[in-house]
Amino acid sequence: MRKVKLFIASSLDCYIARNDGSVDWLFTDGDYGYAKFYDSIDTVIMGRKTYETALKFEEHPYKDKKCYVFTRNPSEKYRNVEFVSDVVGVTKSLVRSTEGRDIWLVGGAEINSVLLDAGLIHEIIVAVHPTILGRGIPMFNNVKQANMKLVDLIRYDNGLVQMHYQLMPC
Repeated sequence: MRKVKLFIASSLDCYIARNDGSVDWLFTDGDYGYAKFYDSIDTVIMGRKTYETALKFEEHPYKDKKCYVFTRNPSEKYRNVEFVSDVVGVTKSLVRSTEGRDIWLVGGAEINSVLLDAGLIHEIIVAVHPTILGRGIPMFNNVKQANMKLVDLIRYDNGLVQMHYQLMPC
């Protein structure tokens, strides 16, 4: 069975972006395990706002992966992207009924929350940057309790800490 992994960065106060979606505060001086993680997945799922932020990058960052964008108003396929509205149903189908490598849940807060509450996130890998934003987009919104087991912890000299958790049944 494939796993859904939330691989994400946050500020120390658990924001994943500024209110306008900006991530200019993220450290870009190193890989922090990104390349190894990226090679371990073949599918990317995200919310529409996260997708629109990704479109602002110079090059589509997930061009070699199958990409699902969850939106209330699905439209046609674009590049290697499929727009869908049934977040839980499509994710269950990807996990249980399709072959492949693991699935990267890119975010944002709404889709993270829906999939966490549905029990469809298997692992969370979060890189906590030693920055306090004070406000912004949270990692989760109004979720029920989720228990986790720490699998790994990496501490970098610049203060960034990456924690890898496996979700446990509540």
